[in-house]
Amino acid sequence: MVTIPKEDYIKAVFTISFNGNGKVSTKDISEKLEVSNAATSEMARKLSLQGLINYEKYKGISLTAKGEKLALKILRRHRLWELFLIQILGLSWSEVHDQAERLEHHTTEFLIDKIDEHLGFPEFDPHGHPIPRKNGQLPKQPEVTALSEAKIGSSYKLVCVKDESKELMDYLTSIGLQLHTEIRLINKLSFDDSVFVQINKKQISFSKKIADKLSVSVIKN
Repeated sequence: MVTIPKEDYIKAVFTISFNGNGKVSTKDISEKLEVSNAATSEMARKLSLQGLINYEKYKGISLTAKGEKLALKILRRHRLWELFLIQILGLSWSEVHDQAERLEHHTTEFLIDKIDEHLGFPEFDPHGHPIPRKNGQLPKQPEVTALSEAKIGSSYKLVCVKDESKELMDYLTSIGLQLHTEIRLINKLSFDDSVFVQINKKQISFSKKIADKLSVSVIKN
């Protein structure tokens, strides 16, 4: 039986490894899920026995084909719910993540397919993350870089935000930043890697921690 904590664990492995080399550490997972290393290791052992992950102590964790299929189903439910809550119920993009976290565990495939159809089979959620299709395939994504790695003097558009923090999403909303907003990188401090950008004719500074969470694509002249 796959419980809510197990689904959260599988999704965490997928989302962390999606931006890395395919393997994640129990430390990475414990930090993301805010649970102890011991609890993380114990869950890894259980999921390994169920054939959902590949796990050897001190060698990292990766999803099996069965585990990846489950992760994509969970992400599909989560991201479609986020879009539905914004487009149909009018919630803000800082409100929908926590609500979708709850709904993703209690939605039938029949209902999520109906939501997908109602929304017109969208490819990306409100924060720019790809929505897995019913067959598990991910839509093609643009080439992106973290704002922290962008080049001084170049212009970009915001295409994706790591949205786990409501506080961050509220802050981005307060300064008028949303998907597809143009961002020009003005300067970067070597001291702490904070960046200075121009957004909507205003100059704003971001810490590296924030800039790492903003994925941008270059605007070609």
